[in-house]
Amino acid sequence: MEKVTRRDAMKMLAALAAAVSGGCVQRSSASGEAPMNPSEPSRSVAPDPVLEAVPLPTSGPWPTRDPFLFCVHHNDAYPPGNGRLGPNASLDGRLMGQDFANRDGWNMYHGQAIPGFPRHPHRGFETVTVVNQGLIDHADSLGCAARYGDGDVQWLTAGDGINHAEMFPLLATESDNPMSFFQIWLNLPRARKRVPPEFKMLWNEQLPVVVNTDSAGLKTLVRVIAGDLEGRVAIPPPVNSWASDATNAVAIWWIEMDALAEWTLPPAIGGLHRDLYLVSGEAVSLAGRTHSTGQRLSLKSDVAATIGGGNQGCTLLVLQGRPIGEPIAQHGPFVMNTAGEIRETIQDYHRTQFGGWPWPSDEPTLGDQAKRFARRGDALEEPS
Repeated sequence: MEKVTRRDAMKMLAALAAAVSGGCVQRSSASGEAPMNPSEPSRSVAPDPVLEAVPLPTSGPWPTRDPFLFCVHHNDAYPPGNGRLGPNASLDGRLMGQDFANRDGWNMYHGQAIPGFPRHPHRGFETVTVVNQGLIDHADSLGCAARYGDGDVQWLTAGDGINHAEMFPLLATESDNPMSFFQIWLNLPRARKRVPPEFKMLWNEQLPVVVNTDSAGLKTLVRVIAGDLEGRVAIPPPVNSWASDATNAVAIWWIEMDALAEWTLPPAIGGLHRDLYLVSGEAVSLAGRTHSTGQRLSLKSDVAATIGGGNQGCTLLVLQGRPIGEPIAQHGPFVMNTAGEIRETIQDYHRTQFGGWPWPSDEPTLGDQAKRFARRGDALEEPS
């Protein structure tokens, strides 16, 4: 199956009745591993846990493995806002509605006045949105809304079908509005692709955090978004998630390491897909070998991996889980098992609009206050 980005997902909405076909997910097998620095002293090291090293593209989605479908890092240096939640900057020269060129270090994406991804549908999988910096306004066809960010995570089971919008309000008018977040797509097995949609917030204040101090007093911090680590258990995911069954060993961990810090990623059970994304920093070491950042390292899931943070420190993302092992047919924002199910999904969307759209705009935003919250009908939820 051809990898399809969210940009493609939005473009295909104008032609949902077109014929579609399914196929198999293509996975890269390129290697990108650097030898150990010859200036480092020789020492006894553990077996190399790395199975494969794959370079990450400079833009667009990163390579993933089952049960994950998609991972993209949005990293935008937005300017001050204009008081209307958009950028206080000229939009001339941008391909509005399809702005992915990273001009001046930021994108409007599909937004017209405010950056973001206006109303679009999903079926058959989950989105996990991990926000390290900045704010996102969520609205959906269930009537749910949320303003979240600065360490929060939103977990959305699309299941049988949902419309949602993700807009990036630029609240600060006297300073820049930097944005950094990951959106991860986690597949659903055939038996759960048509479950009722579910929306859940994992607030930063509630996320378990593992802090390790090595023998030199240097720290590694791990935010446990899914799974468990060193006795810290994540907030339960939505009930129908592949991650809701502990035997699937799904883990999503965000790691920040001090310069020269050392930490050992403990072994899990065998048979998992365990991928370590080297997001930032100069380089990291594993089992005495140096790896430059901007790579995905596929690891042996049942082997411990001792990681060195390098001279500048680093940030890392771990995606781990038992493969679902089912056929995948994808067309834009729909992920099913067969081409026939994709055609049925398109027909269903034409007929039902997946619950419609209870918002006055396809680009809804949630006011000019930075306060984070979630709203489900009359119920208001805030971080605590």
